[in-house]
Amino acid sequence: MVQQQPETRISGLEQLIKEAAARPDAPVERWDPPYCGDIGLAIRADGTWTYRDSPITRIPLVKLFARVLRRDADGKTFLVTPAEKIDITVADAPFLAVEMEIAGEDRDQQLTFRTNVDDVITAGPDHPLAFKTADGGGLKPYVRVRGRLDALVSRSVTYDLLELLQPGCENPEVLGIWSNGAFFTVPQG
Repeated sequence: MVQQQPETRISGLEQLIKEAAARPDAPVERWDPPYCGDIGLAIRADGTWTYRDSPITRIPLVKLFARVLRRDADGKTFLVTPAEKIDITVADAPFLAVEMEIAGEDRDQQLTFRTNVDDVITAGPDHPLAFKTADGGGLKPYVRVRGRLDALVSRSVTYDLLELLQPGCENPEVLGIWSNGAFFTVPQG
């Protein structure tokens, strides 16, 4: 008797992409509700959402909040509905990229990420990768999810991502990663 392997989240990526396409993003960038203050919502650096320092353990509630999250040009992050705008403190990035799927190679490579709240994005011109130097000299990659909201690439996925480094075409001394026709350079040093 052959035992079937349980489906992993990344193997269900096609289903997640279909679900995301059927569920359009909330138009939070167009909403301009009155500011209602700070009620104690925060997102820790490890991706844990909290209310008054207590973790929010209801995942559907976290996913609902994530859909109405907005980061304004001044760097402040809010939960926004048509009726209200509430502060949310974000320690690093509001999302974590917890899985990555690689399709193709070199310039034709596509890197698709799943976040901890099941957003699925393919890095490229509309969803760029950015690399920042962390305290202590480590590298912290981020991928743009939507608007001004990024996902910090988790440590295990970062190792997989860095295995894809290759020299740039125009300058072989510059290292970077291809995805969806775009080349994202990695800081040297």
